[in-house]
Amino acid sequence: MFEAAEIGNSIDKKVYKTEAPKTRGALLDMQRRMNERGLAVCVLIGGVEGAGKSETLNVLLEWMDPRGIQTHALRDPTDEERDRPYMWRFWRLLPPKGRMGIFLGTWYAQPMMDMFQGKPRADVDLMLDRAIEFERMLHAEHTLVIKIWLHLSKDAQDARLRELEQDSERRWRVTEADRLYRKHYDRIREIAEHTLRRTGSGESPWHIVEGADARYRQLTVAQIVLKRVNERLTQLAREASRPAPKPDRPKPAKINLLNRLDLSESLKRADYEKKLNRQQGRIAKLTRRLHRHGRSMALVFEGPDAAGKGGAIRRLIHAIDARDYQVVSISKPTDEERAHPYLWRFWRYVPGHGRMTIFDRSWYGRVLVERIEGFCRPEEWKRAYSEINEFEQQLFDSGCIVQKFYLNISPDEQLSRFKARQQTPYKQYKINDEDWRNREKWDAYEAAACEMIERTSSESAPWVLVEANDKLWARIKVLKAVADRLEESL
Repeated sequence: MFEAAEIGNSIDKKVYKTEAPKTRGALLDMQRRMNERGLAVCVLIGGVEGAGKSETLNVLLEWMDPRGIQTHALRDPTDEERDRPYMWRFWRLLPPKGRMGIFLGTWYAQPMMDMFQGKPRADVDLMLDRAIEFERMLHAEHTLVIKIWLHLSKDAQDARLRELEQDSERRWRVTEADRLYRKHYDRIREIAEHTLRRTGSGESPWHIVEGADARYRQLTVAQIVLKRVNERLTQLAREASRPAPKPDRPKPAKINLLNRLDLSESLKRADYEKKLNRQQGRIAKLTRRLHRHGRSMALVFEGPDAAGKGGAIRRLIHAIDARDYQVVSISKPTDEERAHPYLWRFWRYVPGHGRMTIFDRSWYGRVLVERIEGFCRPEEWKRAYSEINEFEQQLFDSGCIVQKFYLNISPDEQLSRFKARQQTPYKQYKINDEDWRNREKWDAYEAAACEMIERTSSESAPWVLVEANDKLWARIKVLKAVADRLEESL
């Protein structure tokens, strides 16, 4: 696989002096077009030690406008990063539309290190497969991933490191890790070949560049970036002529998950007070064990307007130390959020060990309101189910306890609550014209919610359906479910 990068590729100084200025000018024009088209670009620079990764990064920054570039030299994860899914640190660093992020230290570093240290190949391949899915999602979300692997032959690497070691002003650049990798060159090469073969794809292929000659390396990498970005810009220009997405209004089945719920379930006030104290006590005790067990929790609340999500959340947080939870209310995305892939806004709130994040509406907006109102294209909401399932599985695998609630009420009950809000001064802020418009699409929302529940409920991230016509019943069912989930998970 690396043979073509061991043949002594080089560029003489005269050719370099001619081509480098042309390439620099083209790169600057490329950045301008990236910004106009709203294309984000991630450039991953990996490779063997001594192949010139840092030098290549410096040249790219010199040849392009650094104001449009974010650079990330990632080393060992911090404690904050270890508390969360592996991909969390990379999601946070994704560049917004129109900008470029260059990564030294990529999402491939840890699986390759795990393989080197003898971790089972199946576990490593799972991480690699997740990286492929991540890159596929980025491509669909108008973020181009360009993967560069700088290669040196065994002899070339040895010569490069010896040259640095013998230079009193540069020998500091040779680390113990460099010496370790030189000693195990053949094993590292085998791991790199497996990784590159498994993770090269049509959307995000690997570009292997011989790193021995600095001029060849610099010019080749710059021209790869230029070519890949221009190709993607051409594709996006063609896609820009597509018509705007249309609303999707599915029809519910006569009998479905939601309309078969017994909405007459209720609870007397005296019984409610007793059960409330009991369940809040259980939750207070159990949440204190989250940190001790290295666990966290993410709760999702969905349902029709006025279904009682806020009331259930308030009773829940009364049982939890205010330092240990965060309530995130999801509404219309900000300009910053729209400039990133859809799930970026939710990855930011993934809780660390000992913490709980409560989402009042969530990532399911893509398959509910965005689908029904035509705020996204059909291919976007259709692929969202698998992207959401993968997101929640990564949360679970990292030790996060995931639980999702859908509070359901009848149209008549919703109408009654809307009228009550209009007549209560301190509740009037809760009702607006959009709430009334959504009532007209009740059937479509019910059908979309049923499909959402069917396609995204799992053992690792289950849905709990809550009969919510009676607020007291709904609150106790939510609190008991949270306590039960904590108990079985801890």
